[in-house]
Amino acid sequence: MPNLLIIDDDAHLRKLVRTYGELEGFACDEAEDGESALEIFQKKDFDLIVLDVMMPGMDGFQVLEAIRQDSRVPVIMLTARDEEYDKLTGFDLGADDYVPKPFSPKELMARIRAVLRRTGKIQTDSITFGDLSILPSSRTVTIQNQKLNLPPKEFDLLLKLSQNENIVLSREKLLQTVWGYNYYGDVRTVDTHIKSLREHLGEYRKLIQTVWGVGYKLEYTEEI
Repeated sequence: MPNLLIIDDDAHLRKLVRTYGELEGFACDEAEDGESALEIFQKKDFDLIVLDVMMPGMDGFQVLEAIRQDSRVPVIMLTARDEEYDKLTGFDLGADDYVPKPFSPKELMARIRAVLRRTGKIQTDSITFGDLSILPSSRTVTIQNQKLNLPPKEFDLLLKLSQNENIVLSREKLLQTVWGYNYYGDVRTVDTHIKSLREHLGEYRKLIQTVWGVGYKLEYTEEI
C-alpha cells in the first residue's frame, strides 16, 4: 500500500485528496504547513508527496528544496497560480509533476498513479481500463479476455500512454521513447501508428484522445 503525504494549509482540500487517496487504496498522512510536514517526513517513509506551493511560513518550493537535500521521493505540486515561472521553478527543484488549482480529484489520482508507476512504487503486472487489460510482462492486451494481436510498436505506444494516464505526450516525446532517441523518422509515424492502434482497439478506441497541435493522451471514462 503506497504511503502519501498531503501538505496543504487548506483543511478541506487535504480531506478531499485524502478521501480519494484512501479510495484508491493509499495510506495518507496530512500536514497543514511546511514545518510540520518536514517533521512528519523525517519520521516516516513516503512513496509520494502532494505539496501545495502557497502556504504560510515555508512555501512549497522551500519544502521541496529541503526534501531534495536527502530524498528523491516523488513530489506532485499543487498551486492556484498557473504561471510558467512557478512550473519551471518547481521542476528545477525536482518536482515530478505539477497540477494547477482548481483540479479534478480523479485527474490528481490518475497523475499520482502515473508517477508511482514510473518510479516503480506501484508493482503490478496489469493495467486495466474497464474490460481492457494490458500485461507488460507478457506484452499482451485483452478486451473481455479476448487477446488482441497488436504489432510491437502499437503495443509500446499503448503501454506508454497507459503509464501516463491523463497526461498529454507530444508526438516528439512518443517518437523518442517508443522508437528511440536514435530514430530520425517523421513525427507523422506516430499518427500512422495511433490510427492503426485505434482500429485494433475497436470500442476502446476512444481511450486515446488527440490533443490538437500537441500529441495524444489516454483517458478512461465509464462511458467507454
